[in-house]
Amino acid sequence: MDSDGISFRERDKWIAQSTPVSDDPRRLPRAARDTANDQTIALAGGRVFTATGEPARDGTVIIRGNQIEAVLPPGNQTWPDDAVVHDVTGHTVMPGLIDAHTHLTYTEPGLPMEVAQSHGDATLRAIERLRYMVETGITSVRDAASRDDIPFRLKAWIADNRLPLPRVFACGNLITGTGGHGAERLSPVATGVGEIMEVSGPDEWRDAVRQMVKRGADVIKVASHFSREELAAAVDEAHTLGLKVMCDAETFYIDWAVDAGVDTIEHPLPRTDEAIRKMAERGIQAVPTLIPYTIIFDLFGGYFGSTSRRFTFSKEANLEVVRRMKQAGVLIGVGTDIVMDWFRYLPEAYVEELRLLTEAGFTTTEALEAATRVNAGILDMGNLLGTLEPGKLADVLVVDGRPDEDLNDLLKVSMVWRDGHLVVKDGRVYIPRHEGRPLPKPSAKPKGPWF
Repeated sequence: MDSDGISFRERDKWIAQSTPVSDDPRRLPRAARDTANDQTIALAGGRVFTATGEPARDGTVIIRGNQIEAVLPPGNQTWPDDAVVHDVTGHTVMPGLIDAHTHLTYTEPGLPMEVAQSHGDATLRAIERLRYMVETGITSVRDAASRDDIPFRLKAWIADNRLPLPRVFACGNLITGTGGHGAERLSPVATGVGEIMEVSGPDEWRDAVRQMVKRGADVIKVASHFSREELAAAVDEAHTLGLKVMCDAETFYIDWAVDAGVDTIEHPLPRTDEAIRKMAERGIQAVPTLIPYTIIFDLFGGYFGSTSRRFTFSKEANLEVVRRMKQAGVLIGVGTDIVMDWFRYLPEAYVEELRLLTEAGFTTTEALEAATRVNAGILDMGNLLGTLEPGKLADVLVVDGRPDEDLNDLLKVSMVWRDGHLVVKDGRVYIPRHEGRPLPKPSAKPKGPWF
């Protein structure tokens, strides 16, 4: 937030803490949840990494319904007799990982244009990506631009546990100036149609934010190019409506974004020491996404032909940006931004992002906390996600090994709970058998037309 703006938290003070709200940054009032049939689960005998800043320790995690109820010390078995107990000896229990920068409906190489533009195929592409993610141990994703209403419909189905996939926090469309990032060659037949919104002038930028909020956005995504006045209008509108702003920017555009009061700067793109200093001073966070640029450099030798990437950069230059931000005290999260068919590099791609953070000066524990606790704060979900503490939502992993000591152990995720539901078992997506309803009985008082 800049000195003249309004905080995105301004609206929160009008809701009492006792009022149930939706489990997303919109915090919409909702009816109280029925907890009469909540099951208790005990993950006993393992190590517990809470991501709260404390070292891992032996203990038992208790899940009741969709929440963490307790983290018990060794030997404490105060759970109900009817609890489902999992012996996780030799494993580490930890919070679910978060990917703070994804693109769920992005096209893949070799798809015919009519398939790439198909809503049906885009939805299936998103589901496949989310399957790879949840088996990686990712229980929440922040979608940074996808096709039309697809991410919002997926979010709703997942929230109802109709799909055993990660939570989705979506921006809707990327908002950029005419011909800006992602829209440089955008045409009515381009594969990016429905993912990017080009606008011009402060009023259009402000209205674009309103359009995304109308669709159900959890965050607003903006990208250079933009004018100072355009971005200031968008940030002011988003914060007034209670949402954070994530920004894809580089060089002097980062200075403008910091001055406008965006909440996160995406990617490891060039920026001045002054911009980094102001990011740290104003609490503006970073999601570096090092791995996609590593893949780009390795596959193609460079990032070519883009008017929004008019600068020289490299793997080492990207790492150096992260080093400078960490040294300055900028809070840094984790996002992969793996587009096209690169999700097939999971889980290795996510773990490599964490390894790269350690090359930039993070400890192994700091990298894991960036992927969990810090990312939850970036999502504006730190009150419900990111750590194993009583009252938090039950997004929980069981990992074979000690990932807080060796990040490679994250390649061995065996069980995943999302919102208290077991969604990965034995390392693969788990779907329990459905329970069919009995057929209806004839009624003397018909309810009316079936339609």
